[in-house]
Amino acid sequence: MGVFAPFRAVGRFVSGRMGDQGRPKASSKDPMSEAEVEELVLKLNQIEAVKFGEFKLKSGLISPVYIDLRVIVSYPDVLEQVSRMMWNKVRSTDFHIICGVPYTALPIATCMSLGFDLPMIMRRKEVKDYGTKKAIEGACKPGQKCLIVEDLVTSGASVLETLEPLQLEGLKVTDVVVLIDREQGGEAHLKKNGLALHAAFKLSQLLDVLVKHEKVSDLTANKVRSFITSNQTQLPAATSTPTPQPAPSKPARLAYEERAKQAKNPMAQRCLELMARKQSNLSVAADVDTVEEMLDLAEKVGPHIVVFKTHVDIFDKWDDSIVARLQEIAKKHDFLIFEDRKFADIGNTVVSQYAGGIYKIADWSEITNAHLVPGPGIIEGLKSVGLPKGRGLLLLAEMSSKGTLASGAYTDSVAQAAQQHQDFVMGFISVNPAGWASGPAAPGLIHMTPGVQLAAGGDALGQQYNTPADVIGARGSDVIIVGRGIFKAADPAAAAAEYRKAGWDAYVASLQK
Repeated sequence: MGVFAPFRAVGRFVSGRMGDQGRPKASSKDPMSEAEVEELVLKLNQIEAVKFGEFKLKSGLISPVYIDLRVIVSYPDVLEQVSRMMWNKVRSTDFHIICGVPYTALPIATCMSLGFDLPMIMRRKEVKDYGTKKAIEGACKPGQKCLIVEDLVTSGASVLETLEPLQLEGLKVTDVVVLIDREQGGEAHLKKNGLALHAAFKLSQLLDVLVKHEKVSDLTANKVRSFITSNQTQLPAATSTPTPQPAPSKPARLAYEERAKQAKNPMAQRCLELMARKQSNLSVAADVDTVEEMLDLAEKVGPHIVVFKTHVDIFDKWDDSIVARLQEIAKKHDFLIFEDRKFADIGNTVVSQYAGGIYKIADWSEITNAHLVPGPGIIEGLKSVGLPKGRGLLLLAEMSSKGTLASGAYTDSVAQAAQQHQDFVMGFISVNPAGWASGPAAPGLIHMTPGVQLAAGGDALGQQYNTPADVIGARGSDVIIVGRGIFKAADPAAAAAEYRKAGWDAYVASLQK
């Protein structure tokens, strides 16, 4: 079923409910009677939106109940009743606009919008890398109150994934309306994130109706209640890599300023000292389309970051005046420049690529990075250019993309190479240094981790996102690299400040473990 199929179903629902004058007939705004509520429960059971038996869940658990609300798009009368009941749960709540959680809740939100004259916006589950590149589609203004519309809440993870991009647009979000709350901890998790959950049905209420009408036996209902009680969810966490469990004898984490004294590369020392002085472990990835956008972003986020990561080969122009302006901003706001070149050729070739060409990266970028695929000769080649200039090299030990080959034995080889070249190698691009078989390497080497957002998840191109607390705390990294979460925000400076605080709080907490 295509993404827009649910909206065609909604269209059929509207066109099929025309008044005498040919105008759409609005849904009733009156609260549903007890008989209507029970009728809706029975219909959900009849169309198999709620099924009972033995179902293997994504977690591997065998559940006695399965809820699949995607089917309601095929039943306009059910869709109308669902939207009416959910509307009446929040009719006294203060909000200006609604946003459905993709994908199942989108037709529900659309039906609410049409039936009750509610402005609506949509969150893209996968942000496109062309066009406007927006995460939120539709008309909205910073400061507006947005109601999140969801079909089903178990842990609350999908709601929290929608919360962040809405907040980055400057919207205020305090309430969530849902058709069914499975009563497995989602309400408590959302409350901890400042969200009040308004549920049309608790799963236990739905069971009561089905038992009353002899659609479900007491035995089955009790099995479901027992399963729900025994399988409460935990707060949503990253799943791309298992969270390492620290050994009881693990030494306390060294503070950045202490590690600076052990750094053998001057740029590593400078970076660690900067992090301690500025109380920030944030790097912003300026993956924007133009030089002007890059410079504007650097000016806005500069006060909050320690490293500004660039991809200058994206741009259609580059000259000394651009370099001078970028360096001027870096000096003004006290941050380092990191050209994310990812060198991957033999030694002689990377010498020319690093020192020459139209970009002359070694002349202005304090930090660059490289793959070790060609062997240690690539380090020697880059070192011959960068070491005399006081530069630092990050080796790509792991990557945050799904299915990456940079893992296992390859990561171990990268760690060994870094140990042998600490005069020029300042650290790693890594994902889970706490889980490395050989440990996270010497304390003078810095770990920088990309793919960081305030809520865990992923995109359509395989990028996996982890939270600052997970990256710094559980995974043992040092610097969080944030891209779209900041440069796509309505207020990049405010977003950078929020990520800076999250990253620094995670670091301070890790010192106390």
